[in-house]
Amino acid sequence: MRLLICMTVRAVVVVVITLLIWYVPSSSGFANTRIVVLTSQEDGPYQEVLTGFRSALDQQGIQAMFEVYALRGDGSTMRQGEQEIKAKGAQLLFTLGSLATQGAVEHLAEFPILATLVLSADELKQAPNATAVVLEFPVEIELQWLHRILPQQQTIGVLFNPKENQNRITTATQVAHNLGLKLLAQEVKTPQELPHALDALAQHADVLWGIADQTVFSPQTAEPILLFSFRNHIPFAGLSMAWVKAGALYALDRDYTDLGAQCGALALQILHGTQAHTLPFAPPRKVTYALNLRTANHMKIDISQPLIDGARRIFR
Repeated sequence: MRLLICMTVRAVVVVVITLLIWYVPSSSGFANTRIVVLTSQEDGPYQEVLTGFRSALDQQGIQAMFEVYALRGDGSTMRQGEQEIKAKGAQLLFTLGSLATQGAVEHLAEFPILATLVLSADELKQAPNATAVVLEFPVEIELQWLHRILPQQQTIGVLFNPKENQNRITTATQVAHNLGLKLLAQEVKTPQELPHALDALAQHADVLWGIADQTVFSPQTAEPILLFSFRNHIPFAGLSMAWVKAGALYALDRDYTDLGAQCGALALQILHGTQAHTLPFAPPRKVTYALNLRTANHMKIDISQPLIDGARRIFR
């Protein structure tokens, strides 16, 4: 009787193990999967994103073949890899940066495209089968953080070119109203209009909110904008850590390794058969920020200790 029980248990164990081997997803199913990575540059955030992306797929048991094509800021090098990519094929194109993404959309649109390190979905309008994790935060996120860091400032000045940002400003006006804030938007159609637009904000704005706008914010306009902020004691919510280092009070930023992991989650869906264009474009899921306490002291702005403790980078 005891022998019969032992034999029965062994048989059950064998069956269970067999079923587990049969049903547990195996990385071998992706052994011939080819992911082509097109990267505009190779340093800084690009490497962080790629590290997070590959790590996310590794954690899911996806042992795909990766082939990386680095454009190094030169769009003409795209053609060198184009024929090779088409000849070998790919289950996914992962593009990092605007240059790589535009090249993929123009020359390799027959493959599924997953893009990141692009500002917005506008850069993928012509792609028939693409999705992205974009850099731009939703207006709601930006204004909520502005209100959290500067709770006393009620009137938000913003400079914008209507050809680039009219829709964003329209949305921001409503979001600001919902938060009990007032948005004071000043149009700037050419860089020459910037001094007049800044003067119009000087007497009324409590804070200047920077949004991505090629007309308003550029290396040429950085100095007059920061000087305006300092002279009028109107804090500037910058666009990046570089702006904060130069004198902006703060700027929101991204965790680029997590951005790559976020892309990895989307890639997994695409590799399992989901059409890329059915996946909605997404903003970064994690918000980080940098603070310039030297600027805060100059403008006599108190930043709470929890906010200081939570900053990714502090300039003193």
